[in-house]
Amino acid sequence: QVQLVESGGGLVQPGGSLRLSCAASGTTLDYYAIGWFRQAPGKEREGVSCISSSGGFRYYADSVKGRFTISRDNAKNTVYLQMNSLKPEDTAVYYCARGKLPNLRWADYDYWGQGTQVTVSS
Repeated sequence: QVQLVESGGGLVQPGGSLRLSCAASGTTLDYYAIGWFRQAPGKEREGVSCISSSGGFRYYADSVKGRFTISRDNAKNTVYLQMNSLKPEDTAVYYCARGKLPNLRWADYDYWGQGTQVTVSS
């Protein structure tokens, strides 16, 4: 059974940092792209970043470019999202998902984690 579990969310002040982790079980992430998405209350799900299976291709939404960094450790079957210079508008539930190709189209991802809450507030 494929499971993705996000962790690392929490409450942080504006300008602060968090590192999210997406740990997989029941699947080997080596062959899959991973995407990070987020959804704020009353808003549509938004693609944040994605990474190819090898890690050689990474893509970021304009809203997070230069502040967030996606990485992966296939030996640990885990993908990370380092979030720096956080803003209140980054507040959302963050999800990781498994897909075949790295893009920010949520419909292209087949397995999703349960999400982790990130709240940026003073």
